[in-house]
Amino acid sequence: KKDIPAVNFIIHEIHCRRNIEICPYCSDSIPKSEMKNHIESEHVQVTCKCRMKMENSLLKDHEASSCPLRPVLCQFCDIQLAFNKLQEHELYCGARTEPCGRCGRNVLLKELKEHPRVCG
Repeated sequence: KKDIPAVNFIIHEIHCRRNIEICPYCSDSIPKSEMKNHIESEHVQVTCKCRMKMENSLLKDHEASSCPLRPVLCQFCDIQLAFNKLQEHELYCGARTEPCGRCGRNVLLKELKEHPRVCG
């Protein structure tokens, strides 16, 4: 899968056929001696805490960006909770009020960022 000078091609091809395999899952070129370890570490099926099954190599990205149980922070109170609970929590949390430091009115937390434009 790489450019090889024509002068070295036959020797290179013999070396590759003897020592390199193509992974049946990801099509990467892997040394034959490392293929079993590659498959066990990269392509073995694992189960995330959300019960979704995937290849081990995909687990880290799943947990960071798409797992419904990944930890996230509430924009209003900075409490950490599972992503699938965030919307419900923020609806409740954003409906709480705090007094405005300038006008003294009680302002909903979800409107606190916009309040300075209409304050007074």
